[in-house]
Amino acid sequence: MDDAEDPIVEEIPVFLSKQLQHNLYLFQYPTKTEIPNHDDAVVVNCCVKPFTQEVKVDFGLNSESKHYDHFKAEQFAVSADGKNTYGAVPPKGAERPTYKRGIMDKQAFTSSRSLTDVSKYVVGIYTEDKEVHLSPLTSMVQLRPSLSHFDKEDKRRKAEQKAQNDETDDEEIAQQVTVKFARGAGAGATAGKKTKEQRGTYDNFMQRIVEEPWCETYWHARNTATAELERQKLFSTIHQANQSLALPSSAYLNKLLPHNEHVQQVDATANVLTVYNKAMLKTMPLLEQLRVLLKDAKLLSFADVLSILTEHTDPHVSADKVLALLPQVGILLHGNWVPKSEIVYPEKMLSHANGVTAEQMIRARDYILFRFSRTPYLYRNQVMTATQLPPAETLDVLKTVARCNATKRWELLLPPDKEFEQKHVELVQRQELHWRATEQMYSEMDWAKETKRVRKRSTRKSESQSQQTTTSTTMPPPAVQLSTTEA
Repeated sequence: MDDAEDPIVEEIPVFLSKQLQHNLYLFQYPTKTEIPNHDDAVVVNCCVKPFTQEVKVDFGLNSESKHYDHFKAEQFAVSADGKNTYGAVPPKGAERPTYKRGIMDKQAFTSSRSLTDVSKYVVGIYTEDKEVHLSPLTSMVQLRPSLSHFDKEDKRRKAEQKAQNDETDDEEIAQQVTVKFARGAGAGATAGKKTKEQRGTYDNFMQRIVEEPWCETYWHARNTATAELERQKLFSTIHQANQSLALPSSAYLNKLLPHNEHVQQVDATANVLTVYNKAMLKTMPLLEQLRVLLKDAKLLSFADVLSILTEHTDPHVSADKVLALLPQVGILLHGNWVPKSEIVYPEKMLSHANGVTAEQMIRARDYILFRFSRTPYLYRNQVMTATQLPPAETLDVLKTVARCNATKRWELLLPPDKEFEQKHVELVQRQELHWRATEQMYSEMDWAKETKRVRKRSTRKSESQSQQTTTSTTMPPPAVQLSTTEA
């Protein structure tokens, strides 16, 4: 495309700031909407876990609001701490109370990482000087309400119940103890090996996350001087041209998206379906036109075939000629025409999901066509059991001729054409002879599956009975064993 056809409207310089690349977090609040947000909320406390990049923020609740229930707030505080902690000073080393004022006057929000890799995400600012400043993110977390006061209540109740049970059971119960002794070298090596294995387990990793202490931080409101100084770090102070923009287009693209040897290359010419238009159909012979029409439409009546040919390819096409060529590329099914399975699944073709060969797909589709010639409905599990195809391939084959109705049964795409069957009885009889010739083969597919299950059950019974008989006949009496030992 020429530059004249695509002119440059405006050039906007883009700068990259790395002053906050190790300390820039993006907070998301999935439970909040745009109107009731936390822009003007009062933060009581804020803690961070630097290693796991977790954040905990306590937002103050407006206890003077008419929607605030003081009675419920006192109940929540007593349930969490076990008593009213208003004005109480905790002993040295003891756990601090959840609510110091004796009421639930704050709501805790804890974070969870929405993305593990944020290297492709940046924060951008568009200034009045028509400049874009980008800053890479350290982490992207989602803050959700934490109901830890309920967890403390359950933990405290369990501890009280355990203490009561210990007081009632004063007498010690004698228990059998098994002591095992192992050699020092072998035991030490085994213990060291187990310790190394445990360090890499998921449970050990989660335990380290839980045991990491919270680091208290200061929360600066958005309108303070400190927040404004930190916000200025989002702007780049170095305004120099990027040398990468002077590279050729191919070199710049390789630098932007470097080659990865682990990425599998895709052959652009593999499994590409040919698309035909009206001009291409007119240049084809009639037999090839019928093959393309049946393959694209999946199921057509004879009237529809004639209508498409006369309207788009040849207005003077003969109905007798079309009817003579249709059996070479299609199969008559309840008065309608479907393409042959060899046309739908060409040779050396593999399915997209599991790589099933074309031969297996043809065999499964022929089975489905035969079953539809005998019954108006099919079940997907029935087809999957008889054809032994994976679920994805079974669905693909069924979609070539049928659709799933509201009752979860598969029916043909078009209703039967009784008028065509009455007019062309010879074609219907010829197709029926073909179905009868292949009926035994498709019936054996169902019969083989049923007998296979029965044989498994009978084999297990016979094996268990044979094992019982052999053990009863070959086991010697105890007296014979004792006599041979003394001898």
